[in-house]
This record gives sequence, C-alpha cells and structure tokens, in this order.
Amino acid sequence: MNITEILSDPAHSRFSMELLPPLKGQHIDSIYRTMDALMPFNPAFVDVTYHREEYVYREVGPGLLQKRTVRKRPGTVGICAALLNRYEVETVPHIICGGFSVEETENALIDLDFVGVTNVLALRGDAIRSEGRFKPEADGHPYALDLVHQIVDLNKGIYLDPDLRNSTATNFCIGVAGYPEKHFEAPNPDSDLRWLKQKVDAGAEYIITQMFFDNERYFAFVDRCREAGINVPIIPGLKPLTTASQLSVLPQVFHVDLPEQLVKSVEGAKTRDQVKKAGIDWCTAQAEELLDRGVPTLHFYTMGKVDPTAEIARRVLGTVSA
Repeated sequence: MNITEILSDPAHSRFSMELLPPLKGQHIDSIYRTMDALMPFNPAFVDVTYHREEYVYREVGPGLLQKRTVRKRPGTVGICAALLNRYEVETVPHIICGGFSVEETENALIDLDFVGVTNVLALRGDAIRSEGRFKPEADGHPYALDLVHQIVDLNKGIYLDPDLRNSTATNFCIGVAGYPEKHFEAPNPDSDLRWLKQKVDAGAEYIITQMFFDNERYFAFVDRCREAGINVPIIPGLKPLTTASQLSVLPQVFHVDLPEQLVKSVEGAKTRDQVKKAGIDWCTAQAEELLDRGVPTLHFYTMGKVDPTAEIARRVLGTVSA
C-alpha cells in the first residue's frame, strides 16, 4: 500500500519510524530486535536509511597511502525486503543521488519494484566527509528534484534506454524531505520552500521533515507550505534527545535549534538517566501536541536506540495502536 493511502486511512497508526542498517559485519537480528520492540505500536511504515560510500586512506608502505572505498552500513534494499516479508509492514528505502549514476539509480529502483517495495524517499544525500561539499557522480543527479523526475518517468514506463519496447510502469509513491528550519545550504527559507514546491510539483506525494524540537517551527513551516500551494501530507520528524553531548552534536550535524527550556533541563540533570528522562519528557510533550493538531503520523528518528522511542509511543499512543 502506498504511503498516501495509509495516511488517508483514519484507522492507520499514528506512528512511524526510521531505522539505520546495521554496521557491516553485523547481523540483521539487531533490526529484528528493534522491530519486535516497536511492532506492538503498529507502525504505519518504516523507512530505512541509505549510506553512501566513504573513502579512507591506509598506509601500505613507507610514505605510500592506498585509497579505499568503504560502506559502513550496506543493506538498505535487503532490509526493506526482509521487513516487508517478515512483518508485513510497508517499508520506505532512502534513494539518494550521491554515489549513484542515473543507470545505477534505475537498476536500484527496478530491484525494489521486483521485491514489492512501492514507496521511496528521494533525497540528494550528504557530502562525503572528506570532500566538504556534495559532488554528484559524473553521470548522476545533482539534486533530489532530478531524482524525483527519474522515478516519475519509471512510473510512466519511461526507462533510460529509448529502444525498450512494451516496458512496464512502476508504481512508486515518492516522498521527499522538508526542513522547518530550512536546509543549511539554502540561502533563505523562501528559496528552500521554492525548491520543495518544485519537487512536489514534479510528483512527490508526501514530505517527511527534518527533526525539530520546537513545534512552532513545524506549524509555521506547514502554514508556509500551504500558502505556497504545497498540499501533500507533511509528516513531522521527532528525535528524543538522550545524552548531554547531543546539545552540541545535533545542532552541528543536523543544523537545528534546541529550545532554551530543553537545554536548561538537560544541563540541570545530574545523571545520564535524568538527561534521558528530560529528552523523553520533552519529545512526549511534542508528540502529544502534534497529535492534538492532527498531524498525519509521528515519525521517529530512532538512530539505533529503540527504548526512548518505545517509551514515548507507550506514553502517547497507549492502547490506541496496540
């Protein structure tokens, strides 16, 4: 079932989540343990991140370095297929521009279509850490907008090879990212919104926001989207703060602001458990207000930590989705 169909069903769960593939060399059992803990809340869908290659240099002799390509978290497509089969839950793989040629993108989408995955989240992706800024492949997409166009073409049966005959159309439901506090590379919020509207006009059917810690940022973002003619579902992304170090890490990595009240609560905590409780309490209050305002679903960035998300779901959803 497509995400938009799930969200339009009044009986659907008000809970969804993002999972990270396990590190290379680890078993998928870690994903299953997370799913087993969160399935009682009947997630509307699960999205699975994709992590592009990174480069490392290893010494192979005196003064000699060898450049190697590594992927620390492979397996996105396989995980999506496994979860769809094992739990019968809709899965949403991230499809990114970085590290893919347009042909590799097409082949990845064909693989997803073959295993029955019909929902995707189209993203540009991050820059390689060693490069500082995003660089597309020589024959790849520079922007998520281009990726949306390619997926829409496949949904029309239009493949890269113009000589194909009687090609089969896919049926992907396309999601894209939204930034209540604007993408850090955008020159201003209006420009950021203009790019988002282009993706929706091109065929994106829903938006999942970057994490935020101030609900007013989300509500204002939705209002601005509606004023701009963006009328697709806008799913709020939530992340419970769990460690004191995240006061600096989250703003640095995700370019988000943390409200002063939350900062003071964490700074005033005496133990790790108190820090965790402060973060969970804050996120719970966010979730309750968002549900009261009728959001499509609550989307949790688990980042490999299942307990905080499960605790918030228990508090907020109770027996509603059990």
